[in-house]
Amino acid sequence: MIVAVVAVVPACVSEISPGQEVAVCGRLDVHSVAAVRAALHDILDRGHGDLLIHLADAEVHDANGLGMIVGIHHRAFGVGRRLVLVDVSPRLDRLLRVSRLQRVLARGPGRREVTVVASGHAVAPEGGTVALSTL
Repeated sequence: MIVAVVAVVPACVSEISPGQEVAVCGRLDVHSVAAVRAALHDILDRGHGDLLIHLADAEVHDANGLGMIVGIHHRAFGVGRRLVLVDVSPRLDRLLRVSRLQRVLARGPGRREVTVVASGHAVAPEGGTVALSTL
């Protein structure tokens, strides 16, 4: 019998701007969402206005991660704030589209954001590059 041990990267929350902007990294699953949720609740309670959450380095693998994001969205609304997702990974973007959560959750500009104009050409953010794929 062969047993493979896979190292799990713990999730982390780094405050970029106190009470206003955070970066979440690591795997958001059943083992980590409680700690991430508690940290984000604390940050929500200390700030005002939009809370920007950078998710470029976060890995959402199951419904627990999505549920945590939706729960933070509801909590933000309850305290008079708005949750804004920034730098969403392509995988998370697909999950948000499939679950139709992109209709509910606000999105902010990020390094992966691409604006598609009517001609079908892509316009990259300043200094960025464009990579298009079909969904």
